Amino acid sequence: MTNNFVFTVNSIDFDENYQPANTTRATTNFANLARGESRQQNLRNTLAMINNRFNALAHWDNPTADRYSVELEIITVEMKIANQGKENSFPAIEVLKTTIVDHLTNQRTEGLVGNNFSSYVRDYDFSVLLLDHNKGKPQFSVPNDFGDLHGKLFKSFINSSAYQENFTKLPVICLSVSDNKTYHRTNNLHPVLGVEYLPNETSLTEAYFKKMGLDVRYFMPPNSTAPLAFYFFGDLLNDYTNLELISTISTMESFQKIYRPEIYNANATAGKSYQPNLTNLDYSSTHIIYDREERSKLAIEQGKFTEEHFIKPYQTLLEQWSANYAA
Repeated sequence: MTNNFVFTVNSIDFDENYQPANTTRATTNFANLARGESRQQNLRNTLAMINNRFNALAHWDNPTADRYSVELEIITVEMKIANQGKENSFPAIEVLKTTIVDHLTNQRTEGLVGNNFSSYVRDYDFSVLLLDHNKGKPQFSVPNDFGDLHGKLFKSFINSSAYQENFTKLPVICLSVSDNKTYHRTNNLHPVLGVEYLPNETSLTEAYFKKMGLDVRYFMPPNSTAPLAFYFFGDLLNDYTNLELISTISTMESFQKIYRPEIYNANATAGKSYQPNLTNLDYSSTHIIYDREERSKLAIEQGKFTEEHFIKPYQTLLEQWSANYAA
């Protein structure tokens, strides 16, 4: 059954001239920044934030704080579905890949793939399936197989020749913390990732990513205001170099300052016990325009698109494949 799916990897540079492709999820964070009258200024300012943050963290042998810059590629993973002799392509996943440019040595080093994570099937699971499952019910619940298909599709891609031919290391995905959990600071301190936090309870997002094969740890990097969630395979602290980790931190912390300024651009730093607050008004603006309301509306539309063009047409095939899948 594994031959039913063939993955292909395409990339486009995320720079100040970036224009979203027609197949890009409209809710994807970087696509949101690249629309409207301020699109080029948005992109230019975002890239400057990323480079400045990278140099602040990679401060050794970097006295003028301009030794490095980060180049970003948007990686689009398409899944071709063999169906009665016809191949239909579905945009499965989008992630970001970093490349580190050292202007002192003129070397380019591959950073990490992952960073931001976008998925049509994830939209369907959270914005259609979960809502339908709880419609009319007095108490919220989650289907037993919630996230199973998505997790298996993701692991199938990670184990595919397409992934192994394009990337040398396993992905690290960096997300914001949840505003309905409390995080407690530990004594564990990493020179780049910063101080580790532990959540008071597990979450639906953690369980969902666990089915993708990913573990999670929470770290607040130096001079950050809140912890970030790092989802990874293997050993986060020892499988990656400091510069690789910095490429992810600088990229995703900059995006989070734009998307979640109440948390990541707050004027107060997380304490020993920290609960994120999206109603916090004591934060600074990045002056980068981002339409958060549009993103929420489009998530439902794109979840329904997935249901119509992927889940329903291939339901029998997907159920058979999922039942027989072995990583």
